[in-house]
Amino acid sequence: MINQENKDIMKTYKRFLIAVVIITFILSSFFGALFGFMAGNLGQGKLALNFLKKEKSQPTFQEDMNFEPKMTFPDEESAVTASVQKASPAVVSIIVSKDIPKMQNFFSDPFGFDPFFNPFGSGQQPNQGETEKQEIGGGSGFIVSKDGLIVTNKHVVSDQEAEYTVMTNDEKRHSAKVMAIDPTNDVAILKIEAGNSLPILELADSGNLKIGQTVIAIGNSLGEFRNTVSKGIISGLKRNVTAGNGFGQAETLSEVIQTDAAINPGNSGGPLLNVSGQVIGVNVAMAQGAENIGFALPINLVKKDIESVKSKGKIVQPYIGVRYIPITKEIQQQNSLSFDYGALVLRGERVTDFAVVPGSPADKAGIVENDIILEINGTKIDPSHQLSDQISKFSVGDTINLKVWSKGQEKTVQVKLEERK
Repeated sequence: MINQENKDIMKTYKRFLIAVVIITFILSSFFGALFGFMAGNLGQGKLALNFLKKEKSQPTFQEDMNFEPKMTFPDEESAVTASVQKASPAVVSIIVSKDIPKMQNFFSDPFGFDPFFNPFGSGQQPNQGETEKQEIGGGSGFIVSKDGLIVTNKHVVSDQEAEYTVMTNDEKRHSAKVMAIDPTNDVAILKIEAGNSLPILELADSGNLKIGQTVIAIGNSLGEFRNTVSKGIISGLKRNVTAGNGFGQAETLSEVIQTDAAINPGNSGGPLLNVSGQVIGVNVAMAQGAENIGFALPINLVKKDIESVKSKGKIVQPYIGVRYIPITKEIQQQNSLSFDYGALVLRGERVTDFAVVPGSPADKAGIVENDIILEINGTKIDPSHQLSDQISKFSVGDTINLKVWSKGQEKTVQVKLEERK
């Protein structure tokens, strides 16, 4: 029989057991949550560590989707210096020498005044019949064949009584022979004998030039500073300018390149380069009284001359055999012409200045005086497309179509080009 005291003990024991169970549950839940949190954080830390390691060694797919490759380009300064270094060995200076009267001093100024300010005069007079060779000018050029062909301007070597010397980049001097002179363009080809391994310049395609393109000019500035380098851009294309030499001689330059790269006296005949060191033009003139306006002949106009000299030893130019004047609005009005463009076929002032050369291609095609040549192969003859310039683009033996206004009627005639004699 269980008495009251034993019942109380049993109740107390049950309460103790319940309390132990509750406390055990609470503690188990707490520590379970704590260990789970720590395990979770450790796992995330491990994943983060693995992610960092993976990021360093191999990008994830998401990174690959957003990946932008970095592309590097050579800066302009490096490109220009590399171009100059590549081209300079093939750029030459041309020295013009001539026998001129030898001067004799008959009075010596004891005060050593500058002759310009000397009130007694220069104190010099030419010796009768005596001459001495002196350098009277200079220009530039560039080598286009390993055996010594050199391109320069016609006006640099126009004096038939002068002698020409080429100074190469290694400061060696070579006697130069004028191989050929272009009758229509300001181009001449020289030849030096200096072996068969000379450095040469690569010729670019000047038909693909863009305004704003970076260009480099190299030449014998002022006839004194060899291989002077100037840099600029292409300021204009297909310009038509009239260039003079200061002695009353002038010529029209058609479809030339305008640049703001400095073109100084002595630069004539030197190369105008792109940033790859290729020739895009031949420096030919500068504008007087202006800053940074220079001009160069497109190299595509010169390539035919170079190839002609290489294959034939001379420049072979096609011609049709007419004397003409370009028609302008003023000439149209003065002569009551039907067109304000084209080439009017006219005789010259002398009896022998025929309007159409007898036996020439134009004569054979039936062209006569007072005809107006309007087009060549569909190209209108105007200030931007001169007759002679258009003909020079063809070769001897080519047949061209001329649209002609003759005796009040328009007709088309075929002309087979022949060699200019």
